[in-house]
Formats: sequence, C-alpha cells, structure tokens
Amino acid sequence: MTGADRIQKVLSHAGVASRREAERLLAEGRIRINGEVVRRLGTKVAPGDRLEVDGRRVRAPLAFHYLLMNKPRQAVTTRSDPQGRRTVMDLLPPLPVRVFPVGRLDYASEGLLLFTNDGDLAQALMRPAGHVTKTYRVKVRGLPEAATLERLRRPFRLEGRPTQPAEVRLQRAERNAQLIVSIAEGRRNQVREMLRRVGHPVMRLRRIAYGPLTDERLRTGAVRALRPAEIDRLRKAVGAPVVRPSTRPSRRPA
Repeated sequence: MTGADRIQKVLSHAGVASRREAERLLAEGRIRINGEVVRRLGTKVAPGDRLEVDGRRVRAPLAFHYLLMNKPRQAVTTRSDPQGRRTVMDLLPPLPVRVFPVGRLDYASEGLLLFTNDGDLAQALMRPAGHVTKTYRVKVRGLPEAATLERLRRPFRLEGRPTQPAEVRLQRAERNAQLIVSIAEGRRNQVREMLRRVGHPVMRLRRIAYGPLTDERLRTGAVRALRPAEIDRLRKAVGAPVVRPSTRPSRRPA
C-alpha cells in the first residue's frame, strides 16, 4: 500500500475475503487495527498499521494467483458450510496465498469456476456492468418449442427487476433437450429459474465458458493455473490493464 485504503479493499487484495465478506467481518467485530476492534465500513488501513482478522495478521500477497476449477456437483461455493457439505475450497491444492471464488455455482451445478486473490479484477468481473458472458450447457426436461426458446431469449423479471436478454439455442433434441444458454449477469439461480418458468426444469447444468475462458479437457474436480494469455484476455474483457510480469500466476497448481 502506498496510502490508506479501505479495509474491504485491503482484505480483498490480500485474498482474505471478498469485499462483501469483509463487510460481514466488520459487522461481526472480527477485525482489529493496531489491537482495536473496528466495525465502521469506511475505516481505512494505513501503511504500518497492524491489521488482524480473527487474531491473525493480514499481510499483502506476494503475487496474484488465478485458478480455474471444473467444479463437480454436490459442492458448495463457499469457504465453509454449516451443514458440513463439501466446499469448493476443499478441492483446491495447497497455495502460498488465500484465494476466493469469483461468483458462484450452486450445489447441484458443475463447470468452470474462477478463483483469485486479485480483488479488483474479481469485483470488475462480478459487476453487472462488466457484461462478462457465462455460457451453460443445460439438459432440460422435455422438448422446448420454438416459441419457448424465443421467450427464453427475452428479459425475465427476477428479484424485482428485468434480466438482460439471453442467448439460447437448441443443441440436441432427443427425449429431453440440451440447450446452450449464455447470460451476461449472475443472478442467483437465474438459468434454473428461467427454465422452470417456461415449464422445462433443469436436469443438469454445466458452465462451459466464463467470459473468454473455456477448457473442455479439464476433468471434473481438477484445478489449474490460468495461462498468462488467459489472464490478459480476462482483464481485457472488463477493461482492466493487462497483467504485469510480476503478477503472473504460479504454475504450482497446474
């Protein structure tokens, strides 16, 4: 840090917590600066301050790390689960820094999930204005008619506001159809809810692309480091500067 930064930004950069998680930690009184508990959202950390979360000192990361996982079904996209279910964090290899998932895939869904300790990039990717397209291969019950596919392409009203239009195409029509669905938002269970409303509930859902990232060869449950060119494409997708050589990812998790 060259100057004082908000706690949320510092924790995000350090890979300790996303900015939203940092706000929760503040509210719960789990953060200390120079030995004193802080709760105010606008609190800043200056160079030389001792920042602690749950009694553990937070230090700046040595480098940014970017990982891609092929998430299996029956894994929760959280750091821990009160029900004791397997989490995506359990599937990560040993790392020299703490990383966090960018967005989420629900318990029953599978496919590509990005992890990083680059808080600014994660925030840019999760902003609705980022327009980073997520693409899913979806097996649904029954065979949607052409009019139903057209309805899926138009906005739905979710959480009190309309969604952005989706791209939907029929990939395979057998007893139950397989669709390719692309959306530029990350509303909770958005694809599942869209298909439920048109009478074709999801049987299986796999994310096959996250923005410019794809990898059909990455086996289920596997994790690898992003390649430098992939990181640059990802940053360009949200208008961020390309990665400097000092922030290239370690090859250790590949």
